[in-house]
Amino acid sequence: MTLPVHRNRGQVSGWDPFRELEELRTRMDQLMHSTFPFPGSGFAQAEAGAWAPLADVEDTEDAYLMELEVPGVDKDRITVEVGDGELDIHGEIEEKERTGVLRRQARHAGEFGYRTSLPANADTESITAELANGVLTVRVPKAEKAKQHRIEITG
Repeated sequence: MTLPVHRNRGQVSGWDPFRELEELRTRMDQLMHSTFPFPGSGFAQAEAGAWAPLADVEDTEDAYLMELEVPGVDKDRITVEVGDGELDIHGEIEEKERTGVLRRQARHAGEFGYRTSLPANADTESITAELANGVLTVRVPKAEKAKQHRIEITG
């Protein structure tokens, strides 16, 4: 059965469908980040009670590169640790003190954490970390002995 459609010639005051869609997208992003803190990988996770920064992981010929977005964070507020085959990065983005009414908040604040298991061929003694332009780049070199090489067949 078809029902009649009621159309209003003017926009209802106070209702903005685009604002509602944006709020829905923001809530879905928060849900996805809390459920799956690192998109595209099943091995990284956030610390309990913390959120995980967006990250890219690249497997190059000689190293694993991790780039984490941590805008506005000083290097003294970030800790990078390795142990028991895991890389643990945590820190805190301080909440900005505001004088006005906050109408929308999309940026994360508070404690963050990023933990990932390292492959067996990771050289944990030579890991380096660099913070530039709000991106923390952690380089985990591959161990020399674990690099792939061709085996000659005899017989």
